[in-house]
Amino acid sequence: MSLVPKASMGMVKVGAAAAIVLLVLIIHLANPAFFPHLCGLLARGDITETAEYIQSFGGWAVVFSFLLTLFVNALGFPPAIIFSTANTLIFGIFWGIFLSVVAETVGVALSFVLLRFFFRDAAERVIAKHKTLANIDKYSGKRGFVVMLIARMVPYFPSILLNALGALSAMSMRDYVIASFVGKFPSTGIEAIIGHDTITRQEDPTRLIVVVVLAVLLIVGAWWYEKKAAKKMAAQENRTV
Repeated sequence: MSLVPKASMGMVKVGAAAAIVLLVLIIHLANPAFFPHLCGLLARGDITETAEYIQSFGGWAVVFSFLLTLFVNALGFPPAIIFSTANTLIFGIFWGIFLSVVAETVGVALSFVLLRFFFRDAAERVIAKHKTLANIDKYSGKRGFVVMLIARMVPYFPSILLNALGALSAMSMRDYVIASFVGKFPSTGIEAIIGHDTITRQEDPTRLIVVVVLAVLLIVGAWWYEKKAAKKMAAQENRTV
């Protein structure tokens, strides 16, 4: 239970929302063309154009790419593949994927903090009224790490959905961040390599095949571990009843 009075917490949330709006306003005033150009870029979804735009920042390209990838993943849209692929075109396969995974993890962690801060209380009130939701919430606290890990490993899975599920569940932030970081390597790797090799017209599919096989093995292994652990936990609970 929160030690902060509801009225005070409400003021804190209003202040936090105002701070976010103020930050957006400051960026707009500093560079009025930034948001319109960025929105147009995202709407077109042109990966090559995105890569060229990031490169136009010269020595700051890494920082800008990191912040842009972070921002998009915090929102949960548009698809992160646009930026992870652009990063591989600019910085190479290894460093492009590494940069993307780190930035994406920071982005989804920020989303987790904001969504939980603003909406977890409301979610708890709804959950308390439904036994099924309460059981799911309890399960997410115990087994949420593996579930989130498996979900993050799956390529093209909507990030915005996982962000919301993680934040509004009983999962700890530590489990959420670690599961997201580890899980994003195979999914981001597959998405980025497919995009990179398609744009650069790579004819040798060996690299992609290896990454896909490794990702499938990781997903199947994690799924098997989760099923086994869930059965073990259920058996222990039955013995204690």
